[in-house]
Amino acid sequence: MNKRGRWAEHPELLQERSRHGVIKATALESLEMGSKVIYRRCLPGGPWQRLLPGIILLHNTAPTSLERVTGALLHAGPRAVVTGVEACRRHGLRPRELPPDEDIHVLIPHEHKIRSAEFVTVERTHRLPEPRIRDSIPLAPLVRATTDTCRRLRTAEPVGRLLVESIQRGRCSPEALAHELDIGSKRGTAVPRRILAEWKDLCSVAEARAKILSRSLMVRPSHWNPEIRDSHGGYIGRPDAWWDEVALAWEIDSFDFHFYRDDYKRTVLRNTRYATAGITVVQTLPSQLLTDPAGVVAELNAAHLAASLRPRPPVNLVSRAA
Repeated sequence: MNKRGRWAEHPELLQERSRHGVIKATALESLEMGSKVIYRRCLPGGPWQRLLPGIILLHNTAPTSLERVTGALLHAGPRAVVTGVEACRRHGLRPRELPPDEDIHVLIPHEHKIRSAEFVTVERTHRLPEPRIRDSIPLAPLVRATTDTCRRLRTAEPVGRLLVESIQRGRCSPEALAHELDIGSKRGTAVPRRILAEWKDLCSVAEARAKILSRSLMVRPSHWNPEIRDSHGGYIGRPDAWWDEVALAWEIDSFDFHFYRDDYKRTVLRNTRYATAGITVVQTLPSQLLTDPAGVVAELNAAHLAASLRPRPPVNLVSRAA
């Protein structure tokens, strides 16, 4: 009689014992599959493939994102938590705003001795976070996933893009991100610390970047967030930046920056009030502050010149917040 083990008599056990088609070699051996059989089935042209050391994928096509993450968690152990870019993506941040990273970054308790392997970066930590479960995957909270990603970046632009995305789409507060940087490892935190410090006490992240960018203008704004009214006292708006001598408004909020259509509707109505009052307005997408700062500066300089060549409309600055 040819004994091939329980896996041959009951092939459904393979899927039952696997997670999303990913299984440890030791689990296959518990089904009476010899190591030589496992090895042969993972050879080129075989039905399976080796995903990581001791981790088998039960098909031979390219692994999906879920299968890669599952393999990383099996490799790192039962208490592993996904963090970094992969966690940010699974929390709903837009991939185009995230740095390119094919590795999967996982956190494990400091007393565990699992090493990194291939596409899995294993980090031991004394501060293992309580995971958030998304699609059966344990994720670090977004604040932690964001700061863990920032610590592995070295230049300001990708750090700034990630922080903006985490704050605006992920609803993380700058204070929470700064606190996480303070209590965690200090390695690699200089750039995000500096950026968050520049944003402190400003109305929005977009305004923070705008205020920094305004230093490159030929004429800087005279006021930030003032209230503007018409000659009869009717409310017009509260622009992000304002040049009072020429009645030029700069607005950075838009549908690209806000999540809800009500925000977009308010933006349209506000711009209509500006036009009715004769105010020149420049509207900038928040993404432009990151991707095309030189173009934003050129547009504002041209708008200021054009506004200075027409009669100033009869509008009044009410709140003189600088």
